[in-house]
Amino acid sequence: MAVPDFQSIMLPLLKIVEDGQEHSGHELLEKLAEFFNLTDDELNEVLPSGKQTRFYNRVGWARTYLLKSKLLEMPRRSFYKITERGKEVLKSNPNRIDMNYLKRFPEYLEFKEKENAKEEKKPTEETAEESTPEEILEGAYQEIRDNLALEVLENVMSCSPAFFERLVVELLVAMGYGGSRRDAARAVGQTGDEGIDGIIDEDRLGLDTIYIQAKKWANNVGRPEIQKFVGALAGKRARKGIFITTSSFSSDAAKYASDIDTKVILIDGKRLAELMMDYNIGVNEVTTYKLKKIDSDYFSL
Repeated sequence: MAVPDFQSIMLPLLKIVEDGQEHSGHELLEKLAEFFNLTDDELNEVLPSGKQTRFYNRVGWARTYLLKSKLLEMPRRSFYKITERGKEVLKSNPNRIDMNYLKRFPEYLEFKEKENAKEEKKPTEETAEESTPEEILEGAYQEIRDNLALEVLENVMSCSPAFFERLVVELLVAMGYGGSRRDAARAVGQTGDEGIDGIIDEDRLGLDTIYIQAKKWANNVGRPEIQKFVGALAGKRARKGIFITTSSFSSDAAKYASDIDTKVILIDGKRLAELMMDYNIGVNEVTTYKLKKIDSDYFSL
């Protein structure tokens, strides 16, 4: 048979993890390939970019949507496990799990609403004829980027606190702070001051210093935490600080940070994932598409 579409993969994938054990991404690929009786040629079929197999790509999308809908969870990096909700779904013996089926879960609907809100105009079956190829390409690119951001954040949440500290250091160095990675090693988890996790130089010469708070949290960060951080900055006579969290900030926390004289930058989980993608931390480039247009000057000679 041909490589199945990603929605057809969802139910078989969930059944593989029905035992409640952790399964690696590689194991899921092998068992799904066996389930669909795919030949070597079908398994080796690549996308037009030539950088990724079609089957690997579609399994990845199926897994992503199950994670968003909380039918699947990732207890640690590259390992997947069924949730209690996933078990309940299988008990109902569905004939198929697809995007339409997932609409019954609030987490999935919330994700889709946020995704749609980011796009001024998302091509649909009704509007596809009105959209240019460039608009369709832009929409597809944004959807891929949004899904990757969620996957990046899920991986960050599954890593250890020590790994998260190294991740923050690597990101800040990639952004131009702290000089080399060795110079920035004091950035997080070293000082132990109340309300401060670490320090990093703003530039390679160390003309100014930025204090950092980095928290791998699931709950929102409220105003009291920001006030505590600002108080710690005052104790150091510091003028600049960065508060990084894997969750989000309350509206009161964001307003407080914007109203005070001390410069405090808030980086929530969404922005953290986007910065990691922009600076190639924890992600790899799969392919690059170049759009070209006619050189009018050339043809006017």
